[in-house]
Amino acid sequence: MKTSGNTGGEWIAIRATVKTPLLDRLTAIMSVIDTGLMIEDYSDFSLNGVYGELVDDSILKADRSVASVTVFIPEDSDASVPLSFLRSQLTAEGIEAVVSCEPVREEDWINNWKKYYKPLHIGDRVVIVPGWESYDPAPGELTVRLDPGLAFGSGSHETTSGVIRMLEDSVHPGDSVLDVGTGSGILGIVAMKLGAGSCNAYDIDPVAAEVARENFSVNGFTDNVECGVADLLRGVKKQKYDVICANIVADIILRLLPDIGEFMKDGTVLLLSGIISERAAEIERSVADNRLAVIEKTEENGWCVIKAGRSA
Repeated sequence: MKTSGNTGGEWIAIRATVKTPLLDRLTAIMSVIDTGLMIEDYSDFSLNGVYGELVDDSILKADRSVASVTVFIPEDSDASVPLSFLRSQLTAEGIEAVVSCEPVREEDWINNWKKYYKPLHIGDRVVIVPGWESYDPAPGELTVRLDPGLAFGSGSHETTSGVIRMLEDSVHPGDSVLDVGTGSGILGIVAMKLGAGSCNAYDIDPVAAEVARENFSVNGFTDNVECGVADLLRGVKKQKYDVICANIVADIILRLLPDIGEFMKDGTVLLLSGIISERAAEIERSVADNRLAVIEKTEENGWCVIKAGRSA
């Protein structure tokens, strides 16, 4: 479906609804289309405490047996491509879903969300601050400025926050960093804030690469930073990096691992994320098959982050 002549919207919202237990699998599929996801899941919502009177009636009446994931693509894009991918993946995974595609106005899904975003503390030092918020950092805090309404990844999801925590222990002054599937550039920006000397950040989506470039600049990094378009490692600057981040999905990580050694040296830290818990063992086997070793693994709310390096 190609949308054109749309008088009411500037974006196309592709939304899929599944039974709640299938949400993680749907999220993994949708994140291949775009990493900026809107997830609607009321299954864990509780009225315990004093907040019941403040909750919108639509939330109180929401069906907790189902959950939805929405991605937003530009209005002039050919929606048939991501729709075809989504439906084929749902069929391949045996997932029953209700899929919709409709135009939305930009202000309807950007400005209305701003009130929900406040500075987000991750790990011991990193604070993600929305661009419109004022914030005075405490001594030792590192602030990263991002616009969550527009960014391809804002740090709130476990896949990103888990990598940020590992970066705090993995980045050393002057390190060279490679970020594969950079999205908003958040991981590379955090690495630079932690003292990295350079960062090469790549995404298959040219829009994401441009967003990342702008976000690096907003955060004061224009020198020693390269943001470009690459399909996995095809198009990535050939060199050995000190730290490599790949916050994508399990299937893409499996494609990445056979070639990642070309970009690693002794002591290189490889951070893999976007892995649902059910796929972690598969990723660990592939790590070993490609002459790497798992150094650390963390898990939060069904998502795993794996730190790996060259095997001894």
